[in-house]
Amino acid sequence: MEDRLKKIWAKVRQDHLFPELPDPVYEEGQQRVGLDIKGKKIMLSRQFITTLEKKMDESSVLEGLLDHAVSHYLYCPWDLSTHLKLYAEAKKVLKDKEMARKAADCFMDVVADTFCMSKKDSPISSIYRHSERGTLEEAIHALLQRIWGKDLGVRGHEELSRKLSRLPYLDRTKWRESMRRFARAIQTLLEEEKQKGGINSAASMGNHSLDQYSLQEIERGLQDLAQDSARPSEFRQIVKDFEQELEEAMNSAKGMMGLGAGRSLDADILFYMKLAENYSLPVRKTPMEKSGALYPHHHTPWEVGSPYQDIDPWTSFGKIMPGITQTWKRTEGRVFGRDEGVPDCVVMIDSSASMADPKEHISYAVLGAACACDAYLRNHARVAVYNFSDASSGGRRLLAFSREREKIYQAICHYFGGGTRILIDDIQEIQSSHGSSSPRTSPDIFLITDMQITNLRELIQYFNGLTNRVTAVHIGSNDHVRQFKRSMEVSKNVWIYGVEKKEDIPNIVLGRIREYMGFEPP
Repeated sequence: MEDRLKKIWAKVRQDHLFPELPDPVYEEGQQRVGLDIKGKKIMLSRQFITTLEKKMDESSVLEGLLDHAVSHYLYCPWDLSTHLKLYAEAKKVLKDKEMARKAADCFMDVVADTFCMSKKDSPISSIYRHSERGTLEEAIHALLQRIWGKDLGVRGHEELSRKLSRLPYLDRTKWRESMRRFARAIQTLLEEEKQKGGINSAASMGNHSLDQYSLQEIERGLQDLAQDSARPSEFRQIVKDFEQELEEAMNSAKGMMGLGAGRSLDADILFYMKLAENYSLPVRKTPMEKSGALYPHHHTPWEVGSPYQDIDPWTSFGKIMPGITQTWKRTEGRVFGRDEGVPDCVVMIDSSASMADPKEHISYAVLGAACACDAYLRNHARVAVYNFSDASSGGRRLLAFSREREKIYQAICHYFGGGTRILIDDIQEIQSSHGSSSPRTSPDIFLITDMQITNLRELIQYFNGLTNRVTAVHIGSNDHVRQFKRSMEVSKNVWIYGVEKKEDIPNIVLGRIREYMGFEPP
């Protein structure tokens, strides 16, 4: 079997234009064929192949299974993002996790195998013809029999197969709409299967679970899903459905996803973490300055009367002679004020009742703050958070300077929903915890609010006395905004940017941050 597998694999690779996949292997526990994208490895079931040997040639079984796996890798779903989006569309229709996963599995099998059959006359059709099948599988095979024009030995399901055959399975731009129509068409069959004894989680050719994807695939898929979700609740529901698999991947990554190993998922925090990663920002490092220390920079010929301690014996051939002896010319070094070259940042975010609740709606204030946090963290700086509502009544949350993403995002995602008042003592407390008196290494300040702060004048006076670089982003326009702008006109270290619509906040905030950090927009 091993020799035959190698021979058939060489043919399949040629048929599919040599995909970058290692040699397939046999593995116990596989129902038919599995594709481990994490290791780009195809795993076959000996038991399934042995069962089908009674009905068809072993070489054909191997070729059909390999065609199926390679088509999944090359065409559908090909990445986790596509997988999750198809599942999300099925869930919208079926409202049930198990039914949605089965519907998505069946749809992906139909697409992948139809793609393969459009390229070559694959033995996949023979495998379907001779495979055992329940009512749902029989209906899917009736569909394949109709669109492939191959006799798969199916009788019945004429109306359903005719309806499903109209879907454009090979049009990737219409997959999501097709997934909804596909799920709606087979909903009755899924409900009957669930009532009889539960949904069989495995699709016709094997199970499509999240553990087949690499950690990088999972990260990219969650970023795309966050970007595509209209509300945090949509993202939260899908993450909840795959919670166990995601937690296992997260823990095995030892915190790669920004959440500490061994911790449970907080879907709302994860949503803004992944959404912010779609807007990666460049940050300009602090300028270099002279250190006061001298170091050897280049050689010059030694002259009589020049100090001996600067002579380089290795390039002077051990001789003390004008024109031959070389001496070091020293120059003053230049260093960054901090090792990272990027100032730390205090993020001040308004979570009063006039701001959107980040768990119910996409809060562009939280998104803007998350993008700023991500920019500093990516450049090895630290972030402190001052989340305020009515601070004088306890509606505030302070986080000292940290590089722990989970704690930072928990702080900026917290929602108080009360009044709006700042305590200057709180800001000074965070500033003092930075431990730096040099203006050049003072932390940046990033403020995002609608400016409807009851003690705004006090905040204005505080900002006017600062040497820190301050970026203030306001949502909407009102008298408080106009008062703040007038008061800050003479301040050279304060930049003010605003938006008329909340939907404009991500782009405008990101663009202004780039200017503020010294990057001109393209």
